[in-house]
Amino acid sequence: MTLTLYGGARSRASMPRWYLAEKRIPFQWTLLDMAAGEHRQESFLALNPFGKVPLLIDDEAVAADGGSLSLFESGAILLYLADRFGHEFSSPAQRAEAEQWVLFANATLATALFVESARQKEFPRLMAALNNRLAGGAPLLGTAWGVADCAVQAHLAYLPVFFPQLDLSPYPNVQSCIAATQARPAYQAAMATG
Repeated sequence: MTLTLYGGARSRASMPRWYLAEKRIPFQWTLLDMAAGEHRQESFLALNPFGKVPLLIDDEAVAADGGSLSLFESGAILLYLADRFGHEFSSPAQRAEAEQWVLFANATLATALFVESARQKEFPRLMAALNNRLAGGAPLLGTAWGVADCAVQAHLAYLPVFFPQLDLSPYPNVQSCIAATQARPAYQAAMATG
């Protein structure tokens, strides 16, 4: 099996890297120098014409064009990995629930974190709802950590990195989730190497 994940420092490639590490799925990591424009070079644009990271290449999966599967967008990559290697879903309903959380993390939660006007308006409401959902520390779906947890926890763990000034004291379950995420060995390994 040859999986290659391309990413840049401080990019959303950290989410699939964490999932791969957590699930002990072998892969090759290729760190691109985004500041030097490596993601805009012809060699990378041949793999992903949008020039975006993360990018996952699975040499054992056949894409619609007959070549190796090439996926961009962290959410699509996470869901593919969960389908192919994670054995997380036994029904379309279970996959839909996981997809809901991945899309929530990458769209709704990410916007509330990284868009200042949305942060002021939506952040408190979303944090209150997540604080309630995270009570008890159980996985978001089922009984084992999975793709939904990866997507949501990765975004929550961005908070102390990118927004240390935000007061999270009204959300103790969110704080506990962030601390537990940061303590996971696979998370630490994924974050330590760019």
